[in-house]
Amino acid sequence: MKPINDCFLRALKREKTDFTPVWLMRQAGRYLPEYCETRARAGSFMGLAMNPDYATEVTLQPIDRYGLDAAILFSDILTVPDAMGLGLHFVAGEGPVFDHPVQSEEAVAKLYVPESDKELRYVMDAVTSIRKALNNRVPLIGFSGSPFTLACYMIEGRGSRDFRTVKTMMYQRPDLLERVLDVNAKAVATYLNAQIAAGAQAVQIFDTWGGMLADGDFQRFSLRYTRQVLDSLVRENEGEVVPSIVFTKGGGEWLSEIAASGCNAVGLDWTVNMTRARRVVEDKVALQGNMDPLALFGPEETIRAEARKVMDGFGMIGNGGHVFNLGHGINQFTPIENVQILVDEVHEYSRRYH
Repeated sequence: MKPINDCFLRALKREKTDFTPVWLMRQAGRYLPEYCETRARAGSFMGLAMNPDYATEVTLQPIDRYGLDAAILFSDILTVPDAMGLGLHFVAGEGPVFDHPVQSEEAVAKLYVPESDKELRYVMDAVTSIRKALNNRVPLIGFSGSPFTLACYMIEGRGSRDFRTVKTMMYQRPDLLERVLDVNAKAVATYLNAQIAAGAQAVQIFDTWGGMLADGDFQRFSLRYTRQVLDSLVRENEGEVVPSIVFTKGGGEWLSEIAASGCNAVGLDWTVNMTRARRVVEDKVALQGNMDPLALFGPEETIRAEARKVMDGFGMIGNGGHVFNLGHGINQFTPIENVQILVDEVHEYSRRYH
């Protein structure tokens, strides 16, 4: 069944829209006081993510507060490697850490594709619960990390500034890295298809670390496996098209190739010129983005001007093909009232064109 507000889905399909739809990466997060209160009750981040009731509650919080045009499943990109048995936990002040990083041939050989109905059942239960709670108000986005981005965390065992361990494997044993990526691609496709079956109405692949690869390496180790995922995705559910978005942070150099990967939309970070991006991809895919998240720390007139600059850069407002978003996740210290200013400006300004 179509959502009452299906503007986001129509924009991804490059159909005419009444206004430019807007959602924000990391829109359910620590900048919201209600999120912090729910997280305190849950006891931890994973306590939130692994409890469908809590995940539903925090997913809906920014929808209720701001009137955004899409909800995104509250979860984490590292649920997939955690389900492979790598032992995910979060360390205060450090972030995610794996007890069993994948740094040897033996560790690579042990990797497997988790069963979504078993190890990841809690995610699918959350998707089903969120869809029911949304009551068709707006679409629900499912997501996963890209095969390469997941591999970065799996091999390093934690976040990293330079990903020296994964790049060492890439240069010394590219065959090992490609085995990790192949398992990850199969796991991500299985995971996203299960989310779609549970009710996700669009999906986004977060290739957060693809942009730190050199040209040539990006195509071989990142885009190739993202394409493998896209080739395996279910494209229709409940009688409706399920659009896909690929977001590669730092991927401006490869817009044309990402657009040809089989996705419906390409997410842009804030370093990319929107007008140039549209010229590069032509009308092959929709574009999503791409205001600097830290512009939300400016005064009201600046926030409104920056939002208009993005929409003017895309052009042809109302003809579809543009989903407004930030160029990366919303910062945890963002003033909550500034987010409302942004959402209102996107809606009001784009409606004038219509």
